[in-house]
Amino acid sequence: MTPRTLFLFLAALSLVRTFAAGPGANPNAHPGFDGIWNSATATPLERPLQWKDKAFFTPEEAAVWERQVAESNQEPSTQSASKNVGTGTYNTFFREFGSRTVKTLRTSIVTDPPDGRIPALTPAAAGARRRRLDGMKNAASAQDTGLQDQCLAFVTAGPPMLPYSYNSNYQIMQTRDAFVVHAEMIHDTRIIRLDGRPHLPPDIRQWMGDSVGHWAGATLVVETTNFNDGGGFYGDAGGNFGWDRNLHLVERFSLLDADTLLYRFEIDDPTAFTQPWKGELTMARSSGPIYEYACHEGNYALSNLLRGYRASERQAANPAVR
Repeated sequence: MTPRTLFLFLAALSLVRTFAAGPGANPNAHPGFDGIWNSATATPLERPLQWKDKAFFTPEEAAVWERQVAESNQEPSTQSASKNVGTGTYNTFFREFGSRTVKTLRTSIVTDPPDGRIPALTPAAAGARRRRLDGMKNAASAQDTGLQDQCLAFVTAGPPMLPYSYNSNYQIMQTRDAFVVHAEMIHDTRIIRLDGRPHLPPDIRQWMGDSVGHWAGATLVVETTNFNDGGGFYGDAGGNFGWDRNLHLVERFSLLDADTLLYRFEIDDPTAFTQPWKGELTMARSSGPIYEYACHEGNYALSNLLRGYRASERQAANPAVR
């Protein structure tokens, strides 16, 4: 069963159970969360050094920042004719850069430490990250490429769920016993259990961990453990930022208004970071639809990436040969 099929199955099952039990029979459901949400934003993950200890923009400062971000996201060829424009990656036609800051006007997604910067990695984690990135510079096999190139993990699915330059879309659905978050990038569906069952045994490890939630008033509080050791590779281009099996993650979902979801998270991983850190962002309700992201369907990128690395090696060994 594919993730998309599973998601549709859960949706159908939820409707059947709700109708069979009668109106109001789903006490765990909280109105307003179901639907499609988008987290694209002009707010950076880490606070730019120019803002130092300034945690919030004024509305006027936010407007200036949004204009600066829009200008920096333009195609290089339209910015300056003197710039060296290469083939690069996707152009802006494929991107969905956020054009507005988060609704709370924060200057960074990271809220703690107070400087809005991700804490330093531990020495062991920094070494693992360095070795990982060195291997990615000239991948010998598919396993050396980024997790996103392998279609294994992506920052949007997380958790925590962080925005990207395109497809920062989520669909939330509630059943009697679960809060379901479907991230089309990379087609992952996370089932947050609300039925009181404990976490999975410690020997069962997953890319997105094991999520258990409960409602604290109108806020969903989610605790996630049981991560595997491959989710981040301490800065992998397609993974996250350094968590491993020791990560303890707490998330909070609440509504600022009918069209704004406030998402907060707390990261504690003593083998990855020198101190815990926190973040928050807002997501905007979207009318959709979310189009399928078929990461590996007809994907020639991995084989072509490896061919490119080998061609570069041959050229380096014999520059006269083209």
